[in-house]
Amino acid sequence: MNRRTRAAAAAIVTVMGVAGGVRVVRGTPLPPLPETVPQGMAQVALRQQDIALFERRVQEDPFGGSDRARLAYLYLQRARETGDYQNFRRAEAVARASVEVRGRRNTSGRLALASSLLAQHRFAEARVAAEELVANEPESPSARALLAEIQMELGDYDGARGSFGWLGRAEDDLSVSPRLARWEEVQGLTVRARSRLYAARHKVASRSDLPREQVAWFHLRVGDIELRNGRLRQAERAFREGLAVEPGDHRLYAGLARVEAARGRWRRVLEYGARTGDRADLATLALMGDAHAALGEDARAEEMYAAVEDGYAANPEPFARQWSQFRLDHGRSLAQTRAVLEDEARARPDVLGADMLAWARYLTGDLRGARDASRQALRLGTRDASFHFHAGMIEKALGNAEGARAHLQKALEINPHFHPASVRQARAALRELD
Repeated sequence: MNRRTRAAAAAIVTVMGVAGGVRVVRGTPLPPLPETVPQGMAQVALRQQDIALFERRVQEDPFGGSDRARLAYLYLQRARETGDYQNFRRAEAVARASVEVRGRRNTSGRLALASSLLAQHRFAEARVAAEELVANEPESPSARALLAEIQMELGDYDGARGSFGWLGRAEDDLSVSPRLARWEEVQGLTVRARSRLYAARHKVASRSDLPREQVAWFHLRVGDIELRNGRLRQAERAFREGLAVEPGDHRLYAGLARVEAARGRWRRVLEYGARTGDRADLATLALMGDAHAALGEDARAEEMYAAVEDGYAANPEPFARQWSQFRLDHGRSLAQTRAVLEDEARARPDVLGADMLAWARYLTGDLRGARDASRQALRLGTRDASFHFHAGMIEKALGNAEGARAHLQKALEINPHFHPASVRQARAALRELD
């Protein structure tokens, strides 16, 4: 741990001293937060025992494909629970070994391999692995769903449409429904996507065979879609209900921090961010920096921003969009960031990448290029407030008042809390246009 990371960690520990007792008292009572911050020690110990058991079995049996696949899944689960990126690499290595020793009828090994590559944002490799999986298991919904997700991430929307169309017969499968919901959301079918996620969450509530981390993930997905559409109380409820299932889930605390940022409650952002501990992702560290900045604590803000830089340097990855978004939001290395996004857009022409490129071009003065990228971002009808905000600001800069007004109003209609600074900027721009 270097000096800047130690400073950021110290800042998080300082905030944790006041992290308890956050409650919302208005309206229907929300589920209380768990009193314990860390993950249950019994569950951690059990996970470690399972990993140690299968590591030993793998060493003792050089031809055990199923044991290697099981170990890969355990590494993947530990990665999600702890935020430790190295576990994705361990999962990939063990999954590859599983496929090598057992090439045929090894759905688990191939699924683990494709999933580990997807988690590392190595989308092209993940696609090859998923296509091989589908070729070996053409009737497997989980295999098709994984391929569809990878196609969607790559911006191959024609391919994704075909894969999701095949999956219509299995839309209630828990490996299918959350991916199908994301596909619907990308196409602007937000109400349908929200309904699907609530149904999936209800379904997992009756399952006793699923790890708590996976059950909590369905609460996370519900909270995320509610937050993206400005339904703050519903988002908060979903995140809190997820914490009732998995009290130490850092992703859910990060979600609560985003809710409080939308409300402008910066002390609470820091309280929830502190509960993520050393598992905070780059976006959460950046948000905590923004909270300190909003409170006038500039030195603390810079510590957090430095931690973002150090976090990326420690685990550089392709398509590091949290990192790119941080630099766009804070005006850092804009020319370099734009160059990265230009390259990424050629390899992965999805709508989020197009929107980020549009904003990078806008910030570096290429307004015509920004408009072209923004239109690509909106080509599927995605209802995303940031997409429309960026489109509106680009049109305003180009002198198209009517188009600017329409996009800015649409952004605030979709989510009037989508980003504290951008919301203020959108309202100011509308006043100018009027």
